[in-house]
Amino acid sequence: MLAALVAVAAFAAGWWLMARTGRAPLAPPPVAAPGGMVYVPGGSTRIGAEDGLPIERPVFTAEVAPFFMDTHPVTVAQFRQFVDATAYVTEAERLGDAAVYDSGSGGWRLVAGADWRHPRGPSATAAVDDHPVTQVSWNDAVAYAGWAGKRLPTEVEWEHAARNARDSRDRYAWGDALVEDGRHRANTWQGAFPGRDSGEDGYRSTSPVGAFGTTELGLADMGGNVWEWTADWFRPYAERGRPFEPGPASEKSQRGGSFMCHPSYCHGYRVSARSHSTPDSAFFHVGFRLVKDLPAADAGA
Repeated sequence: MLAALVAVAAFAAGWWLMARTGRAPLAPPPVAAPGGMVYVPGGSTRIGAEDGLPIERPVFTAEVAPFFMDTHPVTVAQFRQFVDATAYVTEAERLGDAAVYDSGSGGWRLVAGADWRHPRGPSATAAVDDHPVTQVSWNDAVAYAGWAGKRLPTEVEWEHAARNARDSRDRYAWGDALVEDGRHRANTWQGAFPGRDSGEDGYRSTSPVGAFGTTELGLADMGGNVWEWTADWFRPYAERGRPFEPGPASEKSQRGGSFMCHPSYCHGYRVSARSHSTPDSAFFHVGFRLVKDLPAADAGA
């Protein structure tokens, strides 16, 4: 009982500290976040946005248990460790092609040989180790998660974390502006779309994870860079709780937006924004990050 009271007091003190200093709360003892992860406190969060797209409505309130979340999307180097350890072959590799955006035509095309090592195709530049891994399907992400002892976040968990575990109503995970004091806060598309990204933020494709800073919780790339797979089937919020049997055309939800997003047509880096694709799809602007449950004793403290 005493240990539980100490944990609760430490949790409250951590939130007081954040309110006064802007620093992220620490996990209540004896909970310590695994390496490369941050502690996301539980709480009540309103999911969605009344001023968003129809797929972001109606807004609903969710109670979220605490969890750990990867500081940033899984990188190329991390995915290579998985492949080296397991000899895993991604779906794009098995199928022989993957989706790449062609800025010249303003459309998408399947490029033979495009995979996580060469996201734009075998004749293009190789993927960089500290960038998010892309051209990985939902099924590939689940396979990696099993190897890493983690899991994909639910949509609710992802948005709860993006709202800094305190139901922040800011448009983005870091605030209300894409550019603050002349500093770009996310890897997004600049200039007219379709066409050529002007690269004013320093990148025309993926960027190193964490290049644009972190949120209050210490999470990087919670908007822009790459869309991130979640655990959930994509469904209208109005159908939450209703029976659902996925079929061949059913799709998995994605969150966070990417370097391809532009406010004029996508604006996917808003906290409430959603996207979706079939679980076997691979794109050069989609990756993933993972979460991990707290040990049962700590979660119930």
